[in-house]
Amino acid sequence: MSLLTSLARLRALDEGIAQPIATVRHCHLAARPMVFVPLKLSGEAAAPLAAMLGTDRDRPRLLVVTQPRNRDLRFAWAAELAGVLLPYVEGFLHRTETVERRNADPYERAVDAPQIVVPNQAGVGFVRLLGRSMRFRRADGPWPVPESVPLLGRWLTYFGERAAYPGSSLMPAMTEELGRHWASGQSGLEDANLAALLAWITTGPSDDAEDPLIWPPAGPATDPGFDAEVLAPAMESGSPERVTEALRTQLEPTWGLMWQAIDLLAGLEAGAGVASRWEQDRGSFSGMAAHIAEGAPPQPRRDGAVAAAAKLARMERAQAAYDVQRAYDDPLVMAEYRLTGEAFAGEVVDTDPGNTEGEGRSRKLRPIVVIKTDDPVRLAPGASLGTPQRRGQGAELVSAGDGLVTVKITKGMGRGRTAAPGAVPEIGERVCYTSLTDEFQGSPALPDAEATPWTHGGPPQEYVPDDEDAQEEWS
Repeated sequence: MSLLTSLARLRALDEGIAQPIATVRHCHLAARPMVFVPLKLSGEAAAPLAAMLGTDRDRPRLLVVTQPRNRDLRFAWAAELAGVLLPYVEGFLHRTETVERRNADPYERAVDAPQIVVPNQAGVGFVRLLGRSMRFRRADGPWPVPESVPLLGRWLTYFGERAAYPGSSLMPAMTEELGRHWASGQSGLEDANLAALLAWITTGPSDDAEDPLIWPPAGPATDPGFDAEVLAPAMESGSPERVTEALRTQLEPTWGLMWQAIDLLAGLEAGAGVASRWEQDRGSFSGMAAHIAEGAPPQPRRDGAVAAAAKLARMERAQAAYDVQRAYDDPLVMAEYRLTGEAFAGEVVDTDPGNTEGEGRSRKLRPIVVIKTDDPVRLAPGASLGTPQRRGQGAELVSAGDGLVTVKITKGMGRGRTAAPGAVPEIGERVCYTSLTDEFQGSPALPDAEATPWTHGGPPQEYVPDDEDAQEEWS
């Protein structure tokens, strides 16, 4: 937890209301999100109990497994779930755009992409388990399932994995997104309670928000008291209607909270970097759709060594870019870096727009800017700098001391012999410079999968469908 977030939590505790820790929204919100609230059977890893889902807040769809230990009923429920989710997901594949790429063939990208919103990180984990329990099933052979079930499993696996990708908004966990924008006066563990977190943000802490009789857990786990006193007797009665109504009472409160949370986030203006990250999500979604259409096998249980290393490298690059974009988009986020000395802000007190370096044909324009700042500057001379006020412009730290910082602009001024209008800050202008820069990072040099060394398991074996694929230790 950062220093400013810790301070915001203390202030929230003192004032009795959550404090904003962001000035803009750092996630994409779809025009028609699919809200998905799953419940699982207590004591089972991937036994679905019920789900409430839909894109219309006034018309939720309730799907219930009246006896979750019955595999036939579980996969009938999965087929019913596929009947809701697959049309939603596939509906975004009808409109595409051609994307041109430098030194690569153009490709088709969906104009928009689905967004499945779950209450918390535990919900994301359960979606991944559901996907794993479904994607290796087959419509023929032993343990047959409806044809839509394996396809749904592949998509759920994809969304669950994409949720771990920094900056992705394809499957946001609502408690996590709210926690990125507001700091409550409770612990991070308590923030996983959607009702309690929303109470801190809207009205202040409330004992009612933590009462499972008033606000049941947002899933996927249910309250033990409900399991023992309501659910178990309902299942033993053999009445599907009784089970359904019992589960409805657990899901409807969370359904309302989810839409309340969406409205809260929608009230914030989207940050400048949100659109580009959503483009990446759309590209990833389109790639997954093409992967399925080409008849590729389902995602493996475990990635091979080369695939895992490549995935880790992509996620590290994405995390670095996401951190930079959030800081550039949001002064409150940038304030964290100003405290650590990785960024500084102040007023321009002197400039030399015509400063040059070199002689003759090698002469280069290098404007000088002097900034008065009260921030600590813990950067060495020669450090590369960027600025949120002029994105794409590069600079270099010349010197810092006695509250004055001298910066030399190195790129982003235009191609003329003089700087383009507005490229050099003017005296009296307030600016911010930081060592955080979103520079291109190339992919690491990794061997082909066929050249995986024996120390890392050797080349991965080619996938061949087998009747035992669907077997799991917990299934």
